[in-house]
Amino acid sequence: MKLPVDIQKIIHHFKKLPGIGSKSAERFAFHLLQWKSNELSQFSDQLKNLQNIKNCPSCRCLIDSDKCFFCKNPTRDPSVLCVISTPKDVFAIEQTNSYKGLYYVFAQTLSPIEDKYPDPNEINNLRQLILNSKTKEVLLALDATLSGDATSLFLKEQLKDLEIKISRLAFGVPIGSSLEFIDEGTLTQALIGRQSF
Repeated sequence: MKLPVDIQKIIHHFKKLPGIGSKSAERFAFHLLQWKSNELSQFSDQLKNLQNIKNCPSCRCLIDSDKCFFCKNPTRDPSVLCVISTPKDVFAIEQTNSYKGLYYVFAQTLSPIEDKYPDPNEINNLRQLILNSKTKEVLLALDATLSGDATSLFLKEQLKDLEIKISRLAFGVPIGSSLEFIDEGTLTQALIGRQSF
């Protein structure tokens, strides 16, 4: 017996989520059938509201208004710029309460194996932000993966003429891991113990 088309479509969408297979997607879809009508409407509205989330034109962090919490915040230290690869990494770092500088999301990681190279405009945007903010230190907080290491080396080379300190998260972040899965204590130590790169 075939499942109703609407349930099939919901299952199809759930399967797009990372780590969700057919069985989990099916379980989620059938669970939603038990929700009250108003709960489904609220959930639907919240999904639609995700369209309102944008990237800050300057730092590329997530914003839901015209004002960026980081760029426009006078309490942030503009002399330090933390380069991350995804907007969600901001939240992992912010939970440590160990970093008070600015951010830049450098989403185009370098991966020669996959023939992926950063767009020159992206590098120019980063350089311009460093110059405009009068940055003294760039902290490379990219994942400890082959791609993250390659991108860090690439950025170090691209920024060396700016006469700024270039540092990287201290070792202690497990190799091959993503920042979102690191506990606060480990990430705090990695931020405090960062070294020149």
